[in-house]
Amino acid sequence: MLIIDAHLDLAWNALQWNRDLTQSVYTLRVREQTIPGRGRAVNTVALPELRRGRVALCFATLMARSTGRPLAHVDFDSTEQAYATACGQRAYYEALELRGHARLIGNVTELDDHMAEWHAWERTDSPVTPPLGIVISMESADSILFPEQVAAWYAQGVRLIGPAHQGPGRYVGGTGVEDGFNAAGFELLRQIEAAGIILDLTHLPDAAFWQALERFGGPVIASHNTCRTLAPHQRQFDDAQIKAIAARGGVIGMGFDLWMLIPGFIKGSSTTAGTSISLAVDHIDHICQLTGSAQHAAIGSDLDGGFGRDQAPGDLDTIADLQMLTGIMERRGYSADDIAAIMYGNWLSLLRRVWAKGASPV
Repeated sequence: MLIIDAHLDLAWNALQWNRDLTQSVYTLRVREQTIPGRGRAVNTVALPELRRGRVALCFATLMARSTGRPLAHVDFDSTEQAYATACGQRAYYEALELRGHARLIGNVTELDDHMAEWHAWERTDSPVTPPLGIVISMESADSILFPEQVAAWYAQGVRLIGPAHQGPGRYVGGTGVEDGFNAAGFELLRQIEAAGIILDLTHLPDAAFWQALERFGGPVIASHNTCRTLAPHQRQFDDAQIKAIAARGGVIGMGFDLWMLIPGFIKGSSTTAGTSISLAVDHIDHICQLTGSAQHAAIGSDLDGGFGRDQAPGDLDTIADLQMLTGIMERRGYSADDIAAIMYGNWLSLLRRVWAKGASPV
């Protein structure tokens, strides 16, 4: 089964954590054995494992913040530094494309041609896989110097923007605070809509979430989220929020961080023993039951998003193990069509629908 994963911090891992993603996960683990810190030597994502896991396309992030709340390898002292870092991350994706490892995707024609190549490969099962498709997403809008710069980022390939991350932000608060959009943030929403960019609601606190839905008339998603009903925390969305995203035709990508999947998981101290990928299917199933269909649930793994096997389900070794989802969903009675929709079809349909409407000229 092909996979579209809606949230991978590939450039951040490559540049801020100095990981050569053309090497295997296992080689990178060996190289990091002497590097201290949470998430080191337990990574799960690299290009060989993405190919082995049949990940045909991902939403790959630009992520740099400037908030006055330092977080290692994420926050910078000035907006200019955050902007330059995001530009460098975008250049990394371009370098992957120039070297034949990836393909940047930004319109319907590119999307359909890319997926047709992957489906053709799937039929032949050739040992040579097509390149990874990359749709560029921005996590935290702090690197946008001013709202009117959104169009320039669109021209650079950005097709999704999540205004928030963790803590306070330049335009709106994120996980762990309750700050709504400021005046510049509302203008940012206007510019995102005008550019035809998808708004990623992930990380928005409750008040900001509803502000966004009220002020923003364009397409909305949650790239990497889970259900507050099953894992109570401000970071997760409650049932009303999930229904609101579905009502707007949005899709919710399932994150695979145990902190987002089960109650009481403490980063750095809780064990992954006894946990499994089936926990993510619990959240997928909750979304499907709540919305009445399988059209609004998908994958947004966030694997290696500052953590590794230390916070991933215990039976997940690398991102290739996302293929286990199909068997779990089959055993729970999901049809082949619904499984295909969750694994890749829902994201594919959303991108086609949004991009077919057109956007600002590149």
